[in-house]
Amino acid sequence: AVASSSRGVEVPPRGSSDAQPEALGPSPQTPERAEDSPSASASCSFGDHSCQTTELIKDILQVLPKDAAYVLDIDLDFFSVKNPFKEIYTQEEYKLLQELYSFKKPNSSASEEDLLDCVENRIHQLEDLEAAFADFCDDDSDEILERWALNPGMRPLLPLVHSLKNRMVTPNYELVHQAGLTCDYSEIPHHVSTEEEIEDLIEAVTHLLRNLPKPTLLTIARSSLDDYCPADQVELIQEKVLNSLRSIYGTLDVHLEYLEDFSPAGTDSSTTV
Repeated sequence: AVASSSRGVEVPPRGSSDAQPEALGPSPQTPERAEDSPSASASCSFGDHSCQTTELIKDILQVLPKDAAYVLDIDLDFFSVKNPFKEIYTQEEYKLLQELYSFKKPNSSASEEDLLDCVENRIHQLEDLEAAFADFCDDDSDEILERWALNPGMRPLLPLVHSLKNRMVTPNYELVHQAGLTCDYSEIPHHVSTEEEIEDLIEAVTHLLRNLPKPTLLTIARSSLDDYCPADQVELIQEKVLNSLRSIYGTLDVHLEYLEDFSPAGTDSSTTV
């Protein structure tokens, strides 16, 4: 398995000359149907997630044949996640970003023409905002700011940029735009889990994996360099996930790529098992 700051646990592919499947322990018996599995049918026996997990097992086994070769990627921010932009910007600044980048989702009965118009309008909106913040990288004077704020829907630029300039010597306008791109009709998930919640989710994932075919390759994305997985929890979560995988597959050959290769801040890193 492979582990990195964002990529994680990797199991050698089948047929590889150095693959040692026996080191991972016997492959768990995979039922033809989830309802035939005792562990799958014993749903609702732990946490609040088991019923949902059992339904998920049934759905996955409909499309994943018993002997299928597949890659399993586990992202640690599934267990605990935060929106890093809420720590970078004030509540008022984030609210202005949401207003600037707001997007009205088309309803389910929208015609093809309405959908195309919606997409075209969204593209133009984002292109204009990207151009504005690119302009501010060169010159964020009031004159330039006022000119951009005259465009439809761009009036919030005035209080936003003024607030940023009051707090920062040189605002990172590229990052501001990246933050805005996460704002549409929903927000980035933000829920820093308690250890009890993390353990509950680990149990749910363990229950799921025990009822699926053994993956050919397994990677773990730590998602820690971009702060989506809380830095003070990522090691705990990774260890719990690895322990869960060991309980399912046996001994793992773990390679922590994020320790072996330096990854510049803001890039992904991984762990290989």
